[in-house]
Amino acid sequence: MGKPRKVLQGNIIVAQAAIDVGCNFFAGYPITPSSEIAQFMSREMPKLGRDFIQMEDEIASLGACIGASLAGRKVMTATSGPGFSLMQEHLGMGVMAEIPLVIVNVMRGGPSTGLPTKPSQADVMQTRWGTHGDHPIIVLTPAFASELYTETVRAFNLSERFWNPVILLYDEVLAKAHEDIELPYKKDLKIYKEKVHKIKDLDIYDREIGQNPHRVDFFKGYPIHIDGLEHDKHGWPTSEPRTVQKQQTLRMQKIYHYLDEIIKFNEYYLDDAEILVFAFGVSARAALPAVEMAREMGIRAGLFQPLTLWPFPKQVLRQRFSRIKKVLTVELNMGQVRYEMERVAGDDVEKRALLRANGIPFTPAEVLEQIKEF
Repeated sequence: MGKPRKVLQGNIIVAQAAIDVGCNFFAGYPITPSSEIAQFMSREMPKLGRDFIQMEDEIASLGACIGASLAGRKVMTATSGPGFSLMQEHLGMGVMAEIPLVIVNVMRGGPSTGLPTKPSQADVMQTRWGTHGDHPIIVLTPAFASELYTETVRAFNLSERFWNPVILLYDEVLAKAHEDIELPYKKDLKIYKEKVHKIKDLDIYDREIGQNPHRVDFFKGYPIHIDGLEHDKHGWPTSEPRTVQKQQTLRMQKIYHYLDEIIKFNEYYLDDAEILVFAFGVSARAALPAVEMAREMGIRAGLFQPLTLWPFPKQVLRQRFSRIKKVLTVELNMGQVRYEMERVAGDDVEKRALLRANGIPFTPAEVLEQIKEF
């Protein structure tokens, strides 16, 4: 008997994946085009004895998730546009206190209220640098129905593995589209769970470079101090320069020590390609058939589709650019990834970008035309 197949909306695929991977706390506030996630969770989580709460706004939603995660829950929230903007201060708190969180951001047109019912890919730099200060972040960008499921599972695993917020980033088209998907059996899912450690002397942040802080149990009779201020190994606030520098380095290097584990991508037809098309999310769905049509015309194009957008896959791209000397970046914004590509590709790679920010996704024919001109 084959795996179960269903026709599901993208947002529901994400919500179902979260439930399957063990999410047992969701706090959120409805906002287009992510609202179906909260609606699904509000209906299904109580049936399983799990907690759903609608908060008064997105600030409170992520605050509730932070508290629940510290208490041992596996948490998620979902939002879009203005709601994600409101979450930035708490996102910084999650990074500073090293708290496992999954945040779904379904991109829509902006800025401000913008285009609530139209797709965009313009939150790329906000996901990386939206909260203030030097901080690590992991951002996953699915493009196809099956990836909405698998990348949701991976978001939870990475947040637990690296004790850091993880953002699942996709757009209104993927959120609203109903597609056929083969759902995996729950017993086949690889679920990461950090064991609870016994601590001594309140040493919850005492570790070496590349290691994570310990998961601790708030309810075992010893006091624990969690703070958004910079802190020492015991969690107490400090501004002592050597301690601050060490803590900053610890937070960054727990991510950058493990890039091979975190960075994931798909490559299509790049073995002999002369033109590399870089596209993610809904733009990758237009770019793939465009590359295939170009191939039929004798144009050696290939697609690089990142599933991890941050940390940016710069090392593997630099390897590709040692041979491929043309890159076309396709994105539904005014050129955010293009700036990163210009930094990574180097001077000897010819760069072009297909950009649009009017709420209309690209068609394969439009991408193909740019490949042909290139």
